[in-house]
Amino acid sequence: MKKLFAFLAVFGMLSIGASSIYAQGEEQSMAEDTTSAQVTEAEAVEGEMVEEAVVGQDESEELQGLHKQIKAKFIEGGAMFMSFVLLALIFGLAITIERIIYLNLSSTNTKKLLQKVEEALNEGGVEAAKEVCRNTRGPVASIFYQGLDRFDEGLEVVEKSVVSYGSVQMGLLEKGLTWISLFIAIAPMLGFMGTVIGMIDAFDSIQAMGDVSATAVAGGIKIALITTVSGLIVAIILQVFYNYLVSKIDGIVNSMEDASISLMDILVKYNMKNK
Repeated sequence: MKKLFAFLAVFGMLSIGASSIYAQGEEQSMAEDTTSAQVTEAEAVEGEMVEEAVVGQDESEELQGLHKQIKAKFIEGGAMFMSFVLLALIFGLAITIERIIYLNLSSTNTKKLLQKVEEALNEGGVEAAKEVCRNTRGPVASIFYQGLDRFDEGLEVVEKSVVSYGSVQMGLLEKGLTWISLFIAIAPMLGFMGTVIGMIDAFDSIQAMGDVSATAVAGGIKIALITTVSGLIVAIILQVFYNYLVSKIDGIVNSMEDASISLMDILVKYNMKNK
């Protein structure tokens, strides 16, 4: 019996020892797996960083290469005509940016303004409504102010004042568009002029050599085509902005006309109520 208990005790100790050894082995293997996973993850992150750095370097090199190509084409096209085309682009974009800022500042929430004007009329009269228009920016508020300022002269005078001052505000909105259209027209003309002069130079070279040389002809035609392409690119860029400005102005003008009609309706109701 004692031998049986001793055998069981020895078997139990061996089982506990084996289980502890197995557990230690599992912990060690898990630690090794974790370490290897961390190493693999670190290598992956490092590889991604290297790839991003390589991609960023490639993109910067491409941008630098594009800049160099544009600069080289500008020089090849001839400094005189390419400078005129570049000036047309610069002046056209300058006017475009100024017009975009002006038109964005001229945009007004007409429904909210009409609501404020009507509330001011009902609560404080014409002077309170004029104060609301005076504190609101945009052409719509200016038109409202001109109409309210002549309210004492009658509704017909108010209507004429609104129409007349609306034409003035429309002219201010369209200011500068003629210059943009001028640059749109003149940029390709300058390019075509450079093309013609480049072709003349090519034929002068042929005449001077007394023989047709592919190199001389190709060089002159290349210069001519560079100026033409540059002028067309400038015209396309400015044309896109021009159409955007025209659509923006049309939207503001439609809002002005609609708001002016609503203002006259508000003034008619106010005049009938105060009679």
